[in-house]
Amino acid sequence: GMEREENSSPPTGVFAEWSLAFWTLCSVILPVLITLWCSIQRSRRQVLRQDIFHKSKHDWHYTDLFGQPTYCCVCAQHILQGAFCNCCGLCVNEECLKKADKLFLCKEIMMRSDEVPTSMAHRWIRGNVPLCSYCVICKQQCGTQPKLCDYRCVWCQHIVHDECMQNSLKSEKCSFGEFRNLIVPPYYLSTINQMRKDKRIDYGKLASSYGKHWTPIIILANTRSGNNMGETLLGEFKILLNPVQVFDLSKISPSKALQLCTLLPYNSARVLVCGGDGTVGWVLDAIDEMKIKRQERHIPQVAILPLGTGNDLSNTLGWGAGYAGEVPAEQILRNVMEADGIKLDRWKVQIINKGYYNLRKLKVFTMNNYFSIGPDALMALNFHAHREKTPSLFSSRIINKAVYFFYGTKDCLVQECKDLNKKVELELDGERIELPNLEGIIVLNIGYWGGGCRLWEGMGDETYPLARYDDGLLEVAGVYGSFHCAQIQVKLANPVRLGRAHTVRLILKNSKMPMQVDGEPWAQGPCTVTITHKTHALMLYHSGEQTDDDVSSMSEQEHTREQTDEDV
Repeated sequence: GMEREENSSPPTGVFAEWSLAFWTLCSVILPVLITLWCSIQRSRRQVLRQDIFHKSKHDWHYTDLFGQPTYCCVCAQHILQGAFCNCCGLCVNEECLKKADKLFLCKEIMMRSDEVPTSMAHRWIRGNVPLCSYCVICKQQCGTQPKLCDYRCVWCQHIVHDECMQNSLKSEKCSFGEFRNLIVPPYYLSTINQMRKDKRIDYGKLASSYGKHWTPIIILANTRSGNNMGETLLGEFKILLNPVQVFDLSKISPSKALQLCTLLPYNSARVLVCGGDGTVGWVLDAIDEMKIKRQERHIPQVAILPLGTGNDLSNTLGWGAGYAGEVPAEQILRNVMEADGIKLDRWKVQIINKGYYNLRKLKVFTMNNYFSIGPDALMALNFHAHREKTPSLFSSRIINKAVYFFYGTKDCLVQECKDLNKKVELELDGERIELPNLEGIIVLNIGYWGGGCRLWEGMGDETYPLARYDDGLLEVAGVYGSFHCAQIQVKLANPVRLGRAHTVRLILKNSKMPMQVDGEPWAQGPCTVTITHKTHALMLYHSGEQTDDDVSSMSEQEHTREQTDEDV
């Protein structure tokens, strides 16, 4: 009987194997099913959220984690994630989005009433005031209590305690605060619209009522430049200004955005370009189109917030080598208000390919910074070729500079641009220049080159004043190779000074060489390059952080300019 019982019971090892296989299968499949279910739910929520965002009058943006303690403006509950409006700063829980649309209005870019007023009341939003802010009534700190409290005006940014919010404040007229001279009021655009309907356009008389210090600003941000700082800046400027003044250049061209200037007082508008030197050149080209359309009286002055990699023009005009969020948006606007107007030379670069006369191809570029042929153009060409293949890898300014360094090191060994002096002829104002054994030639309009390097500051035998951006002259220099470029970057050497001229002509004989204009490179065959003066651009120079070296260099430039004028 005992033997029969033992034979009838299944082996213990088989149960153990099936149990192990079952739990292993569960441990693999269960997380996959949970992840799949979560992703489906998340995608459904995103579709519903986008549908609400599309129909809403608010400029909603969703975030998985707010940067500071935040409370829903509808249910007053503390929230870690949710949506915020990029225009008025309203913060809500995801479940309260529809209610928020019904309860709260966003900033009006233009009033739509039949009777257009000349002023407007405060627009108060409750809660989530900036940290370390102070009440305009009692001057005490706001936002310290862990609940939805205190008020902020979406136009003037004034903040008031709950207990200080009097009835008079609720009906008080808004002065638009610190940046009143930069803001385009909603009632101004309504008045312009009404004047157009009545066929009576007198912008000068209308603008005079706003005072001579009213210099409205237009923000043009390239969200593809730099470390994706553009999107953050767009939201910050929309909160401080009228949202109609803020444009995303990835969605609208500069030519269309600058048409707002035609609705503003003559010669009053200022433009802040948030991007690299390429974006600045794009905007300046659009301003040149305004001149062709006979809109000279509406030409704005241009300031720069550097988001790119090189930013040599921004450096030259005192706006810095690169922005990484270290300066708040309020201070940026203050810097623009305090900046001085200057003129920037713009140059025409004309390239005629060699060949039969009827088969010659003409290329025309506009230059703000510099033209070059040789190793620095080769590095830029290699960099651009790899960035076009994998653009996602080139979103960091540090990575971009590291890639440039790699290609510079590689060219030190290969020397693809050697014997340049045998391949090209250089003429300055019609006079032939004998070239030493060079690998590169740089024609500069500004004092900075190669991503922030100031020429003539190295350990060379002679030093020269920096190139001026407004004297109608070009500075022409030469480099011996990539290693020489690196020495110039770290101020261990100076370039070879070839001269200054109003017109530069360069003839490439029988070879193919890399060239670039303001960081836009290409490979060029035999041709004739002619650089002549084109026009002036109205720019803004920021001198707030000027150093003693800058002052001395500027005085040297003034002295040199006086001597040049006397010689002429």
